[in-house]
Amino acid sequence: MPLLNRLPVRTPPAALPGAVTKRAQRDSAEWDEAQWAEALREGAETEAQMRTAADSSGQARGLPGRRSRVLAPCANPDCRAGWLRLWRRRETPVFEGGWCCSAACTAALLRAAVAREMDARGAAHENHRHRVPLGLLLLEQGWITNHDLRAALAAQKQAGAGRLGTWLVRQQSASEELVTRALGLQWGCPVLGMEVSSPEGLTALVPRLFVDAFDALPLRVAAGKILYLGFEDHLDPALALAVERITGLRVEGGMVRESEFRPAHTRMLEARFPAVELIEAATEQTLAAALAKAVERARPFESRLARVHDCLWLRLWLEPQSGPVPELGSVRDLIGSSSAH
Repeated sequence: MPLLNRLPVRTPPAALPGAVTKRAQRDSAEWDEAQWAEALREGAETEAQMRTAADSSGQARGLPGRRSRVLAPCANPDCRAGWLRLWRRRETPVFEGGWCCSAACTAALLRAAVAREMDARGAAHENHRHRVPLGLLLLEQGWITNHDLRAALAAQKQAGAGRLGTWLVRQQSASEELVTRALGLQWGCPVLGMEVSSPEGLTALVPRLFVDAFDALPLRVAAGKILYLGFEDHLDPALALAVERITGLRVEGGMVRESEFRPAHTRMLEARFPAVELIEAATEQTLAAALAKAVERARPFESRLARVHDCLWLRLWLEPQSGPVPELGSVRDLIGSSSAH
């Protein structure tokens, strides 16, 4: 017998939420099956809205938070546990917003995610985009002369090191501000200032390894939604995209003047970062298994995976998050690589 047919026909209680209560006050007559169905639907919707409002405000921004997993479906599409999952006393781990009902399902999700990231690497390499050379761009803008350009190129060739823009500044052929503006034009991005920036307070957003290896500098978070990521002489779209996917923030990259970038970058590298574990595996399957074991051990409230060039970055949120920048002790990073191609 259908569930609704077994419900007793009676006046709905005034305790039912939202529209159900209003209808009960308006009509004390007995309800038919259709009315009960509509009432239950509206009550469920109201209850869901109340539960969402009771969650942390960070949930609206896609931030990891505490959620009830009662009756939640397993995120593994091939899960065969069925209703047995209701007797498993675990609300975590969560991977990319989906609850894992067992270690086997966690492993299946990680295998699929690792394959997804590796396939993307093979299908869409970060191809080199041919850009107007910096010297020609400065010359075209009228900011240097042919003599300035030739002198800087000769000095660069003789020294065998140094960027062209650095040599132009050293020879006083162009100011640092003009060189930075030209780099912004070359990469199609803005020039970012350091006036209201505090990189040392943003170490929880990007692992130290990436800050160091890719010369990146998190500058500030605006309105809890936008992360400004500074670079010295070139953008790194792969890193920016990975940070965006992991943090849930929109990342805006831009150029920073060398005289401001270098000291701030050095100070940030000396600051404290979240714990990180490096994993090297012979095969992608071995790497996926190691990442899955880490997720099962930590039982995070959320975890996300993204590729950064030839590395895989797995972030674990060990505690619910209420703001755009997590506490240092509440997150842990795993950076893995595979020698197989």
